[in-house]
Amino acid sequence: MGSFAATVGQWAQKVDGALEAVFKEAAQELVSQLNQLVPVGETGFLRSSLMASTTAMPSLTRANPGISVPGDLGDILLVINSADLGDTIYLGYTADYAAFVHFGAQGRSPRPWVTMVAQRWETIVAEKAGEVKRRLGL
Repeated sequence: MGSFAATVGQWAQKVDGALEAVFKEAAQELVSQLNQLVPVGETGFLRSSLMASTTAMPSLTRANPGISVPGDLGDILLVINSADLGDTIYLGYTADYAAFVHFGAQGRSPRPWVTMVAQRWETIVAEKAGEVKRRLGL
């Protein structure tokens, strides 16, 4: 929690609920950016296979049904909103081919959208901290 709290700033430690608000809003923004960057041309199954957990990383176990699959972030938002400050929220795609898309395979170029968004975590936290601070009038 030290590095997260340090990224947010000391002000948030003094305001009841501020750290938790930044934590949850940053996690939701991370999910939004992950799904925005899913490579173009997917049927929707890859995007909709994103799952969240506070106990373990979701596994690459689901086969593509070969049809368009609508996304539903409801379960992910429930996990984020029920998480406690300090919990680890594991986000992972469960489509069994997600790693092939991310890292490349069979002559296809890698499309590392997950890595790209993960590298933005500190920026996302800082942006959400600023939004929460402004909302609270600090």
